[in-house]
Amino acid sequence: MNLSPGKRFRLAMEEEKPLQIVGTIHALCAMMAEKAGFRSIYLSGAGVANASHGLPDLGVTNLEDVLIDARRITAATSIPLLIDIDTGWGNELTIGRAIRELTRAGVAAIHLEDQVDTKRCGHRPGKQLVSQEEMTARVRVAAEARTDPDFFIIARTDAVAVEGRERAIARAQSYLEAGADAIFAEALTSIDEIREFCSCLQAPVLINMTEFGKTPLLPLEDLRAAGVAMVLYPLTAFRAMNHAAQLVYSTLRTTGTQASLLSSMQTRDELYALLNYHQAERKLDLR
Repeated sequence: MNLSPGKRFRLAMEEEKPLQIVGTIHALCAMMAEKAGFRSIYLSGAGVANASHGLPDLGVTNLEDVLIDARRITAATSIPLLIDIDTGWGNELTIGRAIRELTRAGVAAIHLEDQVDTKRCGHRPGKQLVSQEEMTARVRVAAEARTDPDFFIIARTDAVAVEGRERAIARAQSYLEAGADAIFAEALTSIDEIREFCSCLQAPVLINMTEFGKTPLLPLEDLRAAGVAMVLYPLTAFRAMNHAAQLVYSTLRTTGTQASLLSSMQTRDELYALLNYHQAERKLDLR
């Protein structure tokens, strides 16, 4: 049976509790994540802005920017892709268009947030929210735009840091009633806060295990016990890749050779194995 990406995402949530969703900023990362055994992958809005454009994640990218990277990833791997669509890139019409275009691109799920259009990183100060009514309308439009009934919609709320826990939970309930399948509770600051959020909602909750942020880096077992349904690692590999690249550039510049770095590199043979390079080469030879 040929299952839709949305259906595969829902099945992954049933098979793995909590579902680990790992950030993949491009197609090769997605292939490595699949080989490592992950059941779902993620394309971060910050990843698109930072890696593809060299820009800060401050609402400066658009739907087409995300679609370019998303299409490359879904073409390279079969595991379901969750996409960050920030605030939806405009009005209700653009949100509906985004859902349809991302579905056509093979995306399985999205998360949509309740910040204003000039959004900020969820772990930075100075965040501003739209009204509960405006975000509820965003979610409703997204849900109504689904062409695949299994396409998975996650409503992200940044309200804990801005309005407090009770208001954030009230917002989350409203988003669920509008058609969201799950809630992304951003920037919770303790396992107790996470446990309370999960216990108050009769729906799956996603928790963001981003590094150097407001949320402590908690073991998977603790998150499972707290009732978390999905755990997101949005830019973990990206940060490690950046650190490695900085070391390479510095070493090359100061020593004039990469000899000391070889033990930390992916080898040519390892890359070729991942890409099925030799198999493709043999096909060319046969021609």
